[in-house]
Amino acid sequence: MNALLSVEGLRSGYGRVEVLRGVDLQVRAGETVALLGSNGAGKSTLNNTVSALVPAWSGRVVFGGADLTRARSREVVRAGLIQVPEGRRVFPNLSVRENLELGSYARGRERRSANLARVFEVFPKLRDRERQRAGTLSGGEQQMLAIGRGLMAEPKLLILDEPSLGLSPLLVEEMFALIGRLHEQGLSVLLVEQNVGQSLAIADRAYVLENGAIRFSGTPAELLQSAELKRAYLGV
Repeated sequence: MNALLSVEGLRSGYGRVEVLRGVDLQVRAGETVALLGSNGAGKSTLNNTVSALVPAWSGRVVFGGADLTRARSREVVRAGLIQVPEGRRVFPNLSVRENLELGSYARGRERRSANLARVFEVFPKLRDRERQRAGTLSGGEQQMLAIGRGLMAEPKLLILDEPSLGLSPLLVEEMFALIGRLHEQGLSVLLVEQNVGQSLAIADRAYVLENGAIRFSGTPAELLQSAELKRAYLGV
């Protein structure tokens, strides 16, 4: 099966500092792929390079058969590659509804009402707080809002950058259950996380990024057979 997203030999960084060192990664249509790694491994740099927020030094980013390596970020969004960034980054002084509507600014505008109804179906709490300012929401609700804003753009692939960061254990369970439901609905997801156990429980395949390079890759079962991986990332 052809890859929906294909990252080939990707190198990138900031100034003269190289962060990504020849990364190869693929996501096929309908897959949930976990990208795992500790802080500083290069996960967010990979997200931002794929999303054209950080320029690639070399290598290729191919999405839906189109080479997006030198594309602008708006062109990446219009192609249907949507990132939900780490830290939620909602607009605190705008209402929940206004934040969601901004998600359809570059893509999905014609079906904004239908997509809004879908988001409220996925996140009933957001419907209840539709007119509430986003800055007054709890951390879990803001994460729901950030994901809902991404869904408003009708993603072909949704990149979730550390969606469990800063959430209570109960909300972490709810967040991963939600990602599992989106996967069941056929949405392709690149899940970028430090939470190895939860991520491997819902992923079809996984990659482990270490010092800007892919260290391990395979199915969750294959990765869990690696004593080195379990020792380094699972503490067992």
